[in-house]
Amino acid sequence: MDKKASDLVPTGVTGLDEILFGGLPRHRQYLVEGMPGSGKTTLALQFLLEGRRRGEKCLYITLSETKQELEDVAASHGWTLEGIELYELEAAESRIRPEDEYTVFLPEEVELSETMREVYGLVERLSPMRTVFDSLSELRLLARDPLKYRRQILGIKQFFAGRGCTVLLLDDKSVTDGNLQLQSIAHGVISLDRLGQEYGVSRRQLRVVKLRGAHYRDGYHDYAIETGGLRVYPRLVAAEHRADHSNPVLSSSITELDALLGGGIHAGTSTLIVGPAGTGKSTFAGIYLRALAAKGLRGVAFIFEETRQTYLNRMAGLSQSLTEGIAEGRIVIQQVDPAELSPGYFLQVIREEVEQRGTRLIIIDSINGYLNAMPNEHFLTIQLHELLSYLAEKDVATLLISTQHGLIGTMKSPIDISYLADTVVLLRFFELNGSVKKAISVLKHRQSGHEETIRELKMDPTGMHIGKALTSFHGVLTGTPVYTGGEQGLLKEME
Repeated sequence: MDKKASDLVPTGVTGLDEILFGGLPRHRQYLVEGMPGSGKTTLALQFLLEGRRRGEKCLYITLSETKQELEDVAASHGWTLEGIELYELEAAESRIRPEDEYTVFLPEEVELSETMREVYGLVERLSPMRTVFDSLSELRLLARDPLKYRRQILGIKQFFAGRGCTVLLLDDKSVTDGNLQLQSIAHGVISLDRLGQEYGVSRRQLRVVKLRGAHYRDGYHDYAIETGGLRVYPRLVAAEHRADHSNPVLSSSITELDALLGGGIHAGTSTLIVGPAGTGKSTFAGIYLRALAAKGLRGVAFIFEETRQTYLNRMAGLSQSLTEGIAEGRIVIQQVDPAELSPGYFLQVIREEVEQRGTRLIIIDSINGYLNAMPNEHFLTIQLHELLSYLAEKDVATLLISTQHGLIGTMKSPIDISYLADTVVLLRFFELNGSVKKAISVLKHRQSGHEETIRELKMDPTGMHIGKALTSFHGVLTGTPVYTGGEQGLLKEME
C-alpha cells in the first residue's frame, strides 16, 4: 500500500529514497546488512545526518568502532557529526569487575545483559527519533547461542516499539543463519553487496530484500561510495516514463544523406550504424550531432575507443568542427573509462542528461566498447532495450555505433541488436580497379519509407559526400562487387 510522505523517513542517500518511493516507513526497525567495506557505516551516517538536517534528535550506538573512527569516516566525506549523539559502549570485559565471579550465570550472559541494559538506559534518557545500532555481530558474539541471540533481537524490537524511533541495525553478512533470523524479524531489509571484477574497480549493488507494508523498486541497483557518501543508481524502468511525444524529423543538413533515410532520423527512435572500422560510422553520428547543435538542440556523445581530442580533430579535418557547439554547451563529448564503468552509473548519467539538461540526441560510440567495459554482465542486451525504450518515451534520438569484425568480405558483429533499433544503416568497403571505396545503405526504417539503393560514400577535407545509386555493380555489400557497367555513378577524386 502507498504511504503518505509524513509516514516516511527519508534516508538522505541519493537514489535510495527513489527506490523506496520516498523513504522508510516511520518508527520501525530495519536491517542493513553487507560484507565489510560495502558502506554500511557510511549509509548509517547519511541517515542520521538527514535526521539532523530535519531537526530530529539522532543517536549512533557503536560496539564495533570508536568515536574517533566514526569521526574520521565523516571527515573523509566532508561531514561533521556535531549535533549527533555518538555513544561508544565500552568493551564488555571492562564492565565486569574482578569480584563479579558468577557461579550460576555464565560470564557471556552477564556481559550481554550489561550491554543491553546500558543501551536501553541510553535510549530512555535521550529519546532519539533516529537510532543506529552498530553492529549486531557484536551481540551475536556475546549471545553465542542462536536462540539467545534471536530472543535478544526480539527484545530490541519490543523495546523500541511505541518509542517513536526509526532504527537501523547494522550487521555483517558473515553468518548466514543469523542473517536469515534477522531478516524474518526486521520490518525491512537492505542488502549491500560488493562484487569482485576480473579487471577494474569492484562493482557494488544494493537490494531491498523486503519492506513490509510499502512499495519499493525491486531488483539490484548499482551504487558507488564517493566523497559525500553513498550514491545509488536506481534500476531503469522505462514503463515509469510513459509520455506522449511527437517524433519530429532531425536533419543532417546533407540532402543526399537525409534522402537515404526518408528525410532524416526521428526523435524518439534509435538508429544502428554498423560496419567495419574506418567506414565513417563515428563521422556519420558526428554530423548529426553538429546539425542539431546548429538548431539549438543539445547532444551528447559517449566515446569508448578513441580519445576526445582524436574525435574532435577528425571531425575538424572533415570540415565538421564541433568547437562552436561545445563552447555553447550544446555538444558534449564524454570519454568513458571502461575500467570505471558500471551499467547503473552509465544509465544514471544518461538520465541526468535527458531529465536535467534537456539533451535531445544520445550517441553511444560504440556498442563494442560498451560490451567490453562490462564483460561480467549477462543482461546487457536487456538493459540496452530498457535504455532505448526510456529514450523513446523521452523523445530523444539515439545513435548506436557497432563495429563489425573484419574489413572486406564476410563480417560478424559482436552482438546482434539490429532487432532493437528502429533504423539500421550499413556501411561497407568495396574494391574497384585497385581502389578501396565505401558504400552506404539503409536496411531498415520503422518510421518512414527510405531508399533501398546502395550509394557510394566519400569523406574528404570538404566533408561527407553521398553519391548516386551504384546501379552498375552487384555484390557491393559483400565487399567484392561484380562490375556490370561504367563508372558514371562514382564520385570523382578531388582535383
